[in-house]
Amino acid sequence: MPSLDLNDLRKNLSTHLRPWERSFQFWVRAVDIYTGYKVFQLRVSFVKDVQKQQAMWDRQHELAADKIYAMCADLGGFFLKVAQIVGKPDLAPAAWVRRLVTLCDRAPATPFDEIRLVLEKEFGRSIGELFERFDADPLGSASIAQVHRARLKGDKNDVVVKVQHPGIQDLMMTDIRNLQAFALYMQKTDVKFDLFSVTKEMEKQIGYEFDFMREADAMQRIQRFLYENNKRSPVMVPWVIREMAMRRVLVMEYINGIPILSLGDEMARRGISPSGKIAAAAKQKILKSLTVAYGQMILKSGFFHADPHPGNILICKGSEDPGSYMMVPNCPWFKPECVQHVGLLDYGQVKDLPDDLRLGYAKLVLAIADNDPIKVSESYRELGIETLSKCDDEQKELLKLAQTMFDTKLPPGEKQLHPFSEKSSIKKIAVQAFPEELFSVLRTVHLLRGLSVGLGINYSCAEQWRPIAEEALYLAGRLRDKDLKNTSRRSFVGKFFQSR
Repeated sequence: MPSLDLNDLRKNLSTHLRPWERSFQFWVRAVDIYTGYKVFQLRVSFVKDVQKQQAMWDRQHELAADKIYAMCADLGGFFLKVAQIVGKPDLAPAAWVRRLVTLCDRAPATPFDEIRLVLEKEFGRSIGELFERFDADPLGSASIAQVHRARLKGDKNDVVVKVQHPGIQDLMMTDIRNLQAFALYMQKTDVKFDLFSVTKEMEKQIGYEFDFMREADAMQRIQRFLYENNKRSPVMVPWVIREMAMRRVLVMEYINGIPILSLGDEMARRGISPSGKIAAAAKQKILKSLTVAYGQMILKSGFFHADPHPGNILICKGSEDPGSYMMVPNCPWFKPECVQHVGLLDYGQVKDLPDDLRLGYAKLVLAIADNDPIKVSESYRELGIETLSKCDDEQKELLKLAQTMFDTKLPPGEKQLHPFSEKSSIKKIAVQAFPEELFSVLRTVHLLRGLSVGLGINYSCAEQWRPIAEEALYLAGRLRDKDLKNTSRRSFVGKFFQSR
């Protein structure tokens, strides 16, 4: 009779109980944070002094921020993505942003011995057979995977090896289902928005992230689209080593750069004033590159990178020198002069919009850019966004709702939006049905807004995307020559940033 291995028994028991433990931890903490705010709202309603109210809110946000940070950091996995969505400077309280922004690339790293097993199982060969050098300490660790710097045998360029955390898929699916249940409760009690559809789309999109071969396909498709549609690609997309793309391992070129979150520190190190003209010009160039890239991907192609949080954006070094990048042979569309200063990483979350939604969204972009509430209403109906008015000035609030959801611009004098306050358009116009497939567009626009606020530039992506939207509709036969705005006949995006 075989002997009973107590260590294996404990390990198997722990593995089976872990989802239940995570669910318990989530609900205990989520209920604590939620009830804390509900009790506080009652308490603060008895205080009449506005300054005292604000001071009380600040303390409450600080307390909640610590609890949210602890929950996301302790549970990791999907909750790191929740932190990325929630912790945006235009949306969340400042206390939340200060705490949650540090979680971008700080997921717990998987021990190297476990990483080695994943690599050798996927490749069927040892690390020593494949790599000249492989750094055991990761460059960074995120919710699904961690990345290591390495060098292939017989090559002179470094590569990045992305390796999936073992067992992460089951845990993240558990997390998403818990969040879906919480979203259902919230939309019935506090938030008049179809949150459940949003979480269903999140479930579908994140499910794709566990297949790195799909990610390799997405990188190559977006890379080719951007190079073929521009004299100079607005962003850098890493080259994939195609023969080393496996389901749980992906090898790509190493891009030398600094995370955008470290841009301020890098400027200070170089003696550049963060409020000076040089810093302003650099920030405008970064935002211009991202704006052009996303406008083209969403409106012209419909296939786009859907995760532009700060941890996925690099400010590249040495991009003036084409020789500093990996040259991929037999690639007729690659142009060395197209290398760019902004690197866009992590293509696990991509979205392929159907043409009807892509063109419907192009119409909504024009309606927002024109401040036209009637066209906004028509676009909402065409896109399948169902609303229920709870106010007298329905058209005005519907336009504000569209701007809140699908534009990056903040109202004059505002530093952040308050979408769930009693005066917000979301409270006045309930969103009863929201197409799941539009969530990726919504999330992308909100991440771009958070990025622009962080850079100190308040701009409207709808205004900048107008010429791209008009081109997309014109090519599809949905717009006539006489309907084109004059601004579409010249480089509006470039003009906007140059004139700032």
